[in-house]
Amino acid sequence: MEIGGRMLWPLLSGLGRRKGTRGWAFSSWQPCRPLAGLLSATELVSHWTAVFEKRGIPEAQASSEYIVAHVLGAKTFQSLRPVLRTQSLTPWQLQYVQKLSGYRLQRMPVQYILGEWDFQGLTLKMAPPVFIPRPETEGLVEWVLEEVAQSSCAAGAQGGPLILEVGCGSGAISLSLLSQLPQSRVIAVDKGEAAICLTQENAQRLRLLDRIQIIPLDVTLEGSWAHLLPWGPMDLIVSNPPYVFHQDMEQLAPEIRRSIFLEVDPRHPELVGSWLQSRSDLSLDLVAVRQDFCGRPRFLHIQRSGPQHGCPVEARPGPQPARVPG
Repeated sequence: MEIGGRMLWPLLSGLGRRKGTRGWAFSSWQPCRPLAGLLSATELVSHWTAVFEKRGIPEAQASSEYIVAHVLGAKTFQSLRPVLRTQSLTPWQLQYVQKLSGYRLQRMPVQYILGEWDFQGLTLKMAPPVFIPRPETEGLVEWVLEEVAQSSCAAGAQGGPLILEVGCGSGAISLSLLSQLPQSRVIAVDKGEAAICLTQENAQRLRLLDRIQIIPLDVTLEGSWAHLLPWGPMDLIVSNPPYVFHQDMEQLAPEIRRSIFLEVDPRHPELVGSWLQSRSDLSLDLVAVRQDFCGRPRFLHIQRSGPQHGCPVEARPGPQPARVPG
């Protein structure tokens, strides 16, 4: 089956908005009655785990543990001191746990309930409607870091790579790369105002604003890539989801100095590979596919054709972060 750019574009971008949850049934939820006799953190976790399981809430125990730990000022339930797990909570704390658990019963992701989440060791603010980075996405960051470490060809004028992230969302990928590549610079673009504001806020909180340019840009619009020309050729392009597979790919290709790293749906690597083979005029090759921690083909590495750019990474399973509720 022949797949052109116009057909591949909706496959790669429209069907996979998978990192966030919308449309919670606020009107259908009824507040639970105040708890009586459940005073300790351990008892509360048991109680809300049972409630969540009965209501079909995914990751019921993890959800309740994160909520209770958050109210007690900790990131995880396991990090609570033993005394805090068994001592009585105050009436205010009990009420707060119940309030946050009510949001979870509305299917609101834990990351939105807590208002922040850790990604690659960074604590990032999370807020709807910006999508939440998947745990698997840490594997994409690790792959980019490995490639930069193993190769000297990804180096911009200031000694580190100039990285373009398309669809920055909360800024998780861009800020992780900046924090671990001290000489790098990032151009982060997104068409959503909420995403631009959230990336800006997270960059400010992490004191990384001096090395990132955050630009509101819809790359699906004709000629939109021209707005990026003043920054010169990019050393790396990273995206999740892969917005760059658009009819404007022809305009993008000459500006790529080195690599593209994408997170995709597991069904897409074969489609992308076939399409690139049919479009030799783009001078792009799919050089490696890496699996996520569930063993599914999740990440792609695409390079310009030619031996001078050949620093392929052998496909292999990536790191295995812990699953989280969402």
